[in-house]
Amino acid sequence: MTSDPAAQPAGYAEALAELDGLLVDLDDDEIDIDLLSAKVARAAVLIEFCRARIHNAQLEVSTIVTELDANEPGD
Repeated sequence: MTSDPAAQPAGYAEALAELDGLLVDLDDDEIDIDLLSAKVARAAVLIEFCRARIHNAQLEVSTIVTELDANEPGD
């Protein structure tokens, strides 16, 4: 986990890998209660980051498909 809980990851894959690690930590029955809230807060930042990346990718794909449809021969 990064020392800055609000730090943005380099990309989607990095965020997902960090999230996977946090989930393993959070699944541990012996998690240090003093670290629990920090790990949950970091997970929330990463989830929002991933959601934004997915949303942007959906918009980009939609735009590309719309442009392809508009340039389809016979229209």
